[in-house]
Amino acid sequence: MRQLLDKLKGHPTLRAETAYPILFTIGFCHLLNDMIQSVIPAMYPIFRESFGFTFAQIGIITLVFQITSSIFQPFVGLYADRHPQPYSLSLGMCLSLAGLVALAFTSAYGAILLTVALIGGGSSVFHPEASRVAQLASGGRKSLAQSIFQVGGNGGSAVGPLLTALIVLPYGQHAVAWFAAAALLATLLLMRVGNWYSLMLTSSDTPLRNRPAPTCPLPPRAIRRAMWILIVMIFSKYFFASCMTSYFTFFLIDKFGITVQQSQLCLFAYLAAFAAGTLAGGFLGDRYGRKYVILFSIFGAAPFALALPYLNLFWTIVMSVLIGLIIASAFSAILVYATDLKPDKVGMISGIFFGLMFGLGGIGSAFFGWLADHTSIDFIFRVSSFLPLLGIIAVFLPDLRPSAPSTRRS
Repeated sequence: MRQLLDKLKGHPTLRAETAYPILFTIGFCHLLNDMIQSVIPAMYPIFRESFGFTFAQIGIITLVFQITSSIFQPFVGLYADRHPQPYSLSLGMCLSLAGLVALAFTSAYGAILLTVALIGGGSSVFHPEASRVAQLASGGRKSLAQSIFQVGGNGGSAVGPLLTALIVLPYGQHAVAWFAAAALLATLLLMRVGNWYSLMLTSSDTPLRNRPAPTCPLPPRAIRRAMWILIVMIFSKYFFASCMTSYFTFFLIDKFGITVQQSQLCLFAYLAAFAAGTLAGGFLGDRYGRKYVILFSIFGAAPFALALPYLNLFWTIVMSVLIGLIIASAFSAILVYATDLKPDKVGMISGIFFGLMFGLGGIGSAFFGWLADHTSIDFIFRVSSFLPLLGIIAVFLPDLRPSAPSTRRS
């Protein structure tokens, strides 16, 4: 399949068929990347039992990881808009590999903070350019492409705790180093993606190279208002998700007395549902519009989130799975909607919103850890269950209908 590229300043886009091999490859690498990163929260019970860390200390670990995962992303994305770097994908994975190996052999709290910061820095390099690759290969089906990319990350986040339960818990902290094989595989695959990306950027089939960058038809004031609404959506989703991801295992252990391994399997069920819901959101976003996916995904999860803290073990797991399925599609829809608002700055916008995702998630984890130390795990789940109600403000987003995928060839 011959891909034709029209490289617009700051916003590469294809005028040909969707490059599914590239999308699935980048999605699989996203799975491996986020699987490695998800080892960090999955190890929190080990840190607490082995080193006696408080909930606040665990929250700070998440904060450091999420901040380093977020703070550099807008700058990486802005630079990539102007100077695309195809092989930065492999570089980001190498940074994560180094941090992962170091994490397997350190026990000091300060050293653990440094290792998670290194892993977070690798994520900062990886995500903006990978989002550009996903849109480059989308063939116009941007929500679907972003969802394929995103479902890989969600799948990795789901598999990570499961593998931690099966590998790290029985064999100890040093077994974390076994995940290095995944990082090496991802590095090799990303080299091949980098080759494809580089060929696309240097292709002779670039007749639109000097045309003006695409723009959004909305007035600047409406664009700014829509951006702020999207930021509130990210806050709502990832403050709530940080509570689920970082403390759901503790909630189940404290309330129902299950084992650490059983709690990890329950977390896997939630994260697996989260991954499954992401792909569905991509199809729906391209067909019915990003606005309605955003509204349903966050506000629609509110009834189940509000019920979760008051149920028995079986229904708690059922509610967590339903929440994961519903709320999952929000990020892909939000990110594509945001790049539709600023179509000439795909890398920068991707970096900002991935950065907000990680940064707000880290702040939320640290906040709920502090709150749990001063109240209880049960209390923070009661409080966080109100956050999806903020999704109602998505009704004020302009209705930007996605354009049909282009099939014209040159």
